[in-house]
Amino acid sequence: MARTIVVSGGGTGIGKAVAARFAADGDRVVVVGRRAEVLEKAAGEIGGTALPADLGDPAEVERVRAELAERFGSVDVLVNNAGGNADNHGGPAGVAERWTSNFRINVLTSVLPTEAFRDLLNPSGAVVFVSSIAALRGSGGSSYGPMKAALHPYACDLAAALGPRGVTVNVVAPGYIEDTEFFGDAMSDERRATQIAQTHTGRAGTPGDVAETVHWLASPGAGHVTAQIIQVNGGAERGR
Repeated sequence: MARTIVVSGGGTGIGKAVAARFAADGDRVVVVGRRAEVLEKAAGEIGGTALPADLGDPAEVERVRAELAERFGSVDVLVNNAGGNADNHGGPAGVAERWTSNFRINVLTSVLPTEAFRDLLNPSGAVVFVSSIAALRGSGGSSYGPMKAALHPYACDLAAALGPRGVTVNVVAPGYIEDTEFFGDAMSDERRATQIAQTHTGRAGTPGDVAETVHWLASPGAGHVTAQIIQVNGGAERGR
């Protein structure tokens, strides 16, 4: 039976791979993101539905919620993937501005839709947050890691609140993933080699690696897995 899957940041990279993985099962996939053209293209390629919106804006989130309720009635899986590091793309110069920007990009874009959509979640549904290895070991002075880390206790509290309804809540924390827009122009050959050298598997991660993990967490096989942080980083967080 087809499920309704909502993936934020579903136009590129990890989000698009996650959306495509669910679409391959015949699920109804809704991708949400700020860039309408990119989102429409991705939705067309995977056979999904695009709902352009800025999920850091409460009014936009409420609009998406109303559309989901009207068009689909309920949601089976919510994947909070939207995010990024403002510092990688020439973000604001001031400390307060940088931290505020990353808070909005990484925390509000996950918390606002989760709170707005939670009453739409079906029993035996799933919520998955895409975090980062940076939430576990820091991000070199950037506010990105702390902002992703903020999602971890929130996910644990949410798991306790939604557990009686049969809804699981988990976090996936990827390491270095290639073929995404995350680093912008900040990934040099030397930096890439360093990232890969930190893994035990000797390779960079792919969007498909994360997509398969998210897909499993939303499957019946993971029905008793909740309030967990699943690392997808080739062992890099453990060090060499």
